[in-house]
Amino acid sequence: MHEARSHPPDLSEAVELAAALIDQADALIVAAGAGMGIDSGLPDFRGKEGFWRAYPALRQAGMDFYRIASPEAFRASPELAWGFYGHRLDLYRKTVPHAGFELLQRWGAELPHGLAVFTSNVDGQFQKAGFDPARLYECHGSIHHLQCLAPCCDHIWVADDFQPDVDAQHCRLLSVPPVCPRCGGLARPNVLMFDDWGWVDQRSAAQEHRLSQWLASVERPVVIELGAGTTIPSVRHFSHRVIHQHGGRLIRINPNESEVPTRWDVGLPLGASAGLALIGEALATRRGAST
Repeated sequence: MHEARSHPPDLSEAVELAAALIDQADALIVAAGAGMGIDSGLPDFRGKEGFWRAYPALRQAGMDFYRIASPEAFRASPELAWGFYGHRLDLYRKTVPHAGFELLQRWGAELPHGLAVFTSNVDGQFQKAGFDPARLYECHGSIHHLQCLAPCCDHIWVADDFQPDVDAQHCRLLSVPPVCPRCGGLARPNVLMFDDWGWVDQRSAAQEHRLSQWLASVERPVVIELGAGTTIPSVRHFSHRVIHQHGGRLIRINPNESEVPTRWDVGLPLGASAGLALIGEALATRRGAST
């Protein structure tokens, strides 16, 4: 038997309102930032100290996230850049999505227009959790796909054949880096980096087009925004656009920045997994009471 949990009245009321919004919606949109993956055990890159805790070798090299996550890093030091991205690729392949992913799928399946995803994450966790790839927009690309560094062409290919051998202590790739099948030059992840004028965005653009078409068909969308901060506000801008252009409502789950734009929206100062679990309990109570 589970022990009863008590919460402050304002939080309890906010959770109840979030459950009510989902019950009244005809479509669910998951808008996910970096905080979505933290509960699955993925590292938190917020701030130099958080990044360097995850990659101490880059602290010694004086490389912050903005410098290593750039095409110039691949040109200047391919072994170091692929040491960083190869380690992340291997980590994401091994990571198990937390229970919140399953809750979102369940809620979306119960709505007339189902569920779609907008995410700035490049980790592929939504695909791994079984979300429909046809309703997934990765606005910064995917580390599970590759492109030419130059680029010599617009070709994008899956990274399944690349098995990076990384010296984690020194953040160095020990194995042979991937190469472009067209020109034989160095390949890089198909992700949008900093100061990146060579990102091949066709895959992401096609995803955006499909999501826009789907959004045009819904009438009462609810956005559940998870772990999306203001430092790189791509996800927040999307959430606000759904509110203003599609008459949607917002449930923002963020432990540090949970303020919402209108009084009809809900902010929960919690981590992704904890916030979704509380909404799930409130939904079960609502639906149990109505039967």
